[in-house]
Amino acid sequence: MTISNQNKGKRLNKKDLRGIFWRTLPMEASFNYERMMSAAFAYSMTGVIKKLYSDPEDQKAAMKRHLEFFNCTSAMSPFIVGVAASMEEKKANDPSFDVSSINSMKAGLMGPLSGIGDSIFWGSLRIIAAGIGVSLAKQGSILGPILFVLIYNIPNMLVRYFGTMWGYKLGVSLVDRMKSDLMDNITYAINILGNTVIGSMVASMVVIKIPLKISSSKGAPTVQSVLNSILPALLPLLLTFFIAHLLKKKVNVLYLLLIIVVVSILGAMFGFLGI
Repeated sequence: MTISNQNKGKRLNKKDLRGIFWRTLPMEASFNYERMMSAAFAYSMTGVIKKLYSDPEDQKAAMKRHLEFFNCTSAMSPFIVGVAASMEEKKANDPSFDVSSINSMKAGLMGPLSGIGDSIFWGSLRIIAAGIGVSLAKQGSILGPILFVLIYNIPNMLVRYFGTMWGYKLGVSLVDRMKSDLMDNITYAINILGNTVIGSMVASMVVIKIPLKISSSKGAPTVQSVLNSILPALLPLLLTFFIAHLLKKKVNVLYLLLIIVVVSILGAMFGFLGI
């Protein structure tokens, strides 16, 4: 793909970055099971692409590469869009820039950032905001719903806004060193943190309890107590690995969800699973 001379020297400014920030707000409004949030990501890049590329063919090529698979916690996505904008700016001013590195960057960051984002926003902040809001609402206070909205959305908006700015600045500083080990090291470190967070989410959010007693004698230990003495949250860990294995084997997600629901209902009815 060739870049016309009109593109050279094009630079993004804060107004362009604020445009990215606003466009990423409805990130999950365009969601599909084939490419997840790809259309929303491409939409977030429209202002950047129109400014950087004057040739319609270059604009089409840029939009097409941002329609590749993308899925990340919505609040963390602006950071990746900011990095992508920086890399597009580099491409617009340097025809030799490797465009494949843009989607490689997205693929490398969206997984671990999702683990961190899900834990912070869905696993912690949402629950804290709801707990405070519900407790006040039960007392008839109008502050309940107001605080729920503020406690959750203020940090969310700040992470989105500064994530866009920091992503762009980080991308500019990293673009010329993408071929070094720096990006690999950053991705590796984020992966470690993301996996650690995911592990804590599995232990705290995946609940499996087996209340069956090992023997009929009074005070006999339950299967769950024995498993806990070996390794707490062992069953949630094994279930997570098993489902991950089935997903790698391309087992339909809907079938897995249906099986989990059926087994949970039967377990509660016949007593081999507890709450």
